[in-house]
Amino acid sequence: MRRAVIVTLDGLRRDMISREVTPNLVAFAQQAEQFQDYRTVFPSCTRVVSASVATGCYPARHSLQGNSVALMEEGRLVLRDAGDPEFLQHKRRVTGRSLAMPTLAERVKHHGGTIVFSNVSPGAAYAHDPDGHGHVYHRAGSFGPGRVPVPASDRLDVTLDVAGDRKMTERFVGEVLGERRPALAVLWLGEPDHIQHETPLGSPEHLATLAQADVHAGLVFEAVARLREAGDDILLLVGSDHGHQTVTGVIDIDAELVSAGLKADQGSGDVMAVSNGTSALIYVHQDHAAAIPHIGAFLEASEWAGRVFGPNDLDKVGQAAVSGLTFAVSMRATDERNAFGIAGSSLVAKPALGKPDRLGCGQHGGLGAFEQAPFLMASGTGFAPGATRPAAAGVIDIAPTVLTHLGLPCAGLDGHSLQQAAAVSAEEMEDASWPMSR
Repeated sequence: MRRAVIVTLDGLRRDMISREVTPNLVAFAQQAEQFQDYRTVFPSCTRVVSASVATGCYPARHSLQGNSVALMEEGRLVLRDAGDPEFLQHKRRVTGRSLAMPTLAERVKHHGGTIVFSNVSPGAAYAHDPDGHGHVYHRAGSFGPGRVPVPASDRLDVTLDVAGDRKMTERFVGEVLGERRPALAVLWLGEPDHIQHETPLGSPEHLATLAQADVHAGLVFEAVARLREAGDDILLLVGSDHGHQTVTGVIDIDAELVSAGLKADQGSGDVMAVSNGTSALIYVHQDHAAAIPHIGAFLEASEWAGRVFGPNDLDKVGQAAVSGLTFAVSMRATDERNAFGIAGSSLVAKPALGKPDRLGCGQHGGLGAFEQAPFLMASGTGFAPGATRPAAAGVIDIAPTVLTHLGLPCAGLDGHSLQQAAAVSAEEMEDASWPMSR
């Protein structure tokens, strides 16, 4: 039986993988093919990445533009948190669609089905299957086909921490992999992302949590090995959705626009700067289109802006000028090291809706070198154990890779099947030691 299993350790940048802290991942790497130039999308945020993993497409095509976005509702730009449990259902009512492209859950619903276990935000979990083609389990609510809530006895009752991840993983291994046996099984761990937002990267608390995330991954490795011995042909993809940078400053972009005379006031809807961590999406209402050149010039001249993309080049970061989205900003980032010697720092855009940004802790969303450095290891038919592939790959390649393994069509996606590219042995790489270098 052909099956695919995806395991995501949310927020784990690849240079944090080491023999000392993550021995299970290091051991698994010897049985899998690694991807040296694996990248995420923009914004490098979990809800956006979840939709890209599920659809094999960039945000411009699947239409979930950010972790937080502005929607055009009754002629007004309205700020929305895409992590809200009801966001994608609300988006469908407002725009006519939850996501604009089919998900893996839809593509395999008649070919063995999908079960997703996720311990990140509700919006990120439901982005795997917002229209109810399979099963999605999350602490905020678990749903079966048709988005019908599962019975109370079947709900995923976990906490967002190491203990919750452990409970979820044990159930995933025993019930999903061992008993229900769907064509596609997805396990998305909340750690180490959760702890990285709370404590400095490289701190004892961070490393202890990362070590436990590695233990949870090891439980899946052991289960898949047993299933393969029993005859299952399993594609196992293990990776992360983004990395983290250390927060060194917080910029209130809306306030900056007001001070520059480019926005009426802090709460006005003429121009909206929507924070996505170390990036921001700038929406301009169509009635204020005359201000666009001035806003562009202001952003380009701002010392806190690392890279700015305007309405004519949003495609360079996989976005599109729709629904008022006019500019995308990746905040200024450096290779500066934090107090624990972990490289990579960034400014962040001040979040709305009362969300905190903690100085000295981790954050992501932009194009910084380390937040754009997730990891991927692939084990199964079409992948060479112990090999390292130098060619570029990305999160949009997950869906076509899964579909190829399951023998299903994958034309029309932005990504491509990774089984099709040639690999080189680790010995042929200039530096194949851990941690992986960029």
